[in-house]
Amino acid sequence: MKFAAFLRNVNLGQPGSPTRAQLESAFLLAGAGEAASFMSNGTLVFSVSRSRLAQGTARRACEILSEACGLKEPVFVQSLGHLARLAAENPFADFDASTISERCISFFEPRATAKLKAPLESERKDCLVFRVEPGEALSITRTTGGKTGYPNPVLEKALGLPVTTRSWTTILRLVARHA
Repeated sequence: MKFAAFLRNVNLGQPGSPTRAQLESAFLLAGAGEAASFMSNGTLVFSVSRSRLAQGTARRACEILSEACGLKEPVFVQSLGHLARLAAENPFADFDASTISERCISFFEPRATAKLKAPLESERKDCLVFRVEPGEALSITRTTGGKTGYPNPVLEKALGLPVTTRSWTTILRLVARHA
């Protein structure tokens, strides 16, 4: 079974972040059957024989990365099947593309989902979280006063926990290549 791992605050090869080889190797050493980095933002596709192994594999990979390069950031895992179904659903269809800057999906600890209620909007009205599911939130951003919104600060304030966000275009490309 294939899964996507989304590491927070990772820019491959930069100080405090792993290289592509370190990232892929950590997942393989942690028990993944295969591991392929996708882009340079800490997104990786990996396989495990059973879905219940995915989260543990990702956690072990982070422990390995902590030792290898000092990475201290969390990882969030979603099945590629789930992401493919979400992409097919086209959850952003109701928004006029000319009125938004970016379509985003954010990942966080699934147990914290109860702390969020959609819709959730930033004070500047430049970020609207319109859908919340266990461990993920869908949002749109707008440019207001010359600044474009971003969901991480909105969600991290509401949750009191770390969040990582990817552009919806990244998810569509990930699904097209790996699902």
